Amino acid sequence: MAVSSWTLKEKISVYKRLTRLDRPIGTLLLMWPCLMALVLAAGGMPDVKVLVIFVFGVFIMRACGCVINDFADRKLDAHVERTKNRPLASGEVSSKEALMLFIVMALIAFSLVLFLNPLVVKLSVVGIILTIMYPFMKRVTNMPQMFLGIVWSWSIPMAYAAQLGYVPVEAWWLFAANWCWTVAYDTMYAMVDRDDDLKVGIKSTAILFGSYDRQWIALFQLAALTCFICAGWSAERGLFYGIGISSFIVFSAYQQWLIYSRERALCFKAFLNNNWAGFALFIALVADYILPY
Repeated sequence: MAVSSWTLKEKISVYKRLTRLDRPIGTLLLMWPCLMALVLAAGGMPDVKVLVIFVFGVFIMRACGCVINDFADRKLDAHVERTKNRPLASGEVSSKEALMLFIVMALIAFSLVLFLNPLVVKLSVVGIILTIMYPFMKRVTNMPQMFLGIVWSWSIPMAYAAQLGYVPVEAWWLFAANWCWTVAYDTMYAMVDRDDDLKVGIKSTAILFGSYDRQWIALFQLAALTCFICAGWSAERGLFYGIGISSFIVFSAYQQWLIYSRERALCFKAFLNNNWAGFALFIALVADYILPY
């Protein structure tokens, strides 16, 4: 009994690492724009049922994305320093197990949106397809981060559709903002693995941009900032949202300082710092609705 119990604990630990539940940064980066979309669509506090479904959905779909990504990269991850100990690359989990886990989680996520309107259900099908496609983009294009930006932003039109029953122009400003922001911070992330990726043939914007990587990241940060401003303007946001925008500028400047030397550890630190940029912008948006000024 003791042996079985220990084996179960080990298996849970492996699945936790496979789905990245032990590393919530990706979930948080996915969560902030989704929550912003819900708040903007509702003009304040979103419907509780919709909020709960989307929070659970973000956790599950991020886990789905990690599993299918590791499945696609299982033969390459073993050659990359940062990923060589991932469960699929190290053989702790079989490909069949990983695919079964992905299917189960995808079905759970899909079952959640069945409680919402038909438009959200249709958009969710597209979202699952995009999630499956993304890992394989690294084989065919030098710009997988740009495809990831679409995947990572797809919860935004879904959130508006769930809250309003349609997707207004305002939603696409937020979508564009998050797309640009995702390209920026995932390029920082790709800078960490650039040397290893070149050896094994994985494509990325960090490789594509080359010595102009910092400048391109700054351009995408500026574009994200502009689109966040346009989204706020469309929703008639005010002072506190403006403070959030200002904080986003400060965080972006700090990230540029971190990646200046292109050192792996500092590039990864810059990537992680985007969580605080998203958190600050979300809190500022909430404050703009609930605090008088």
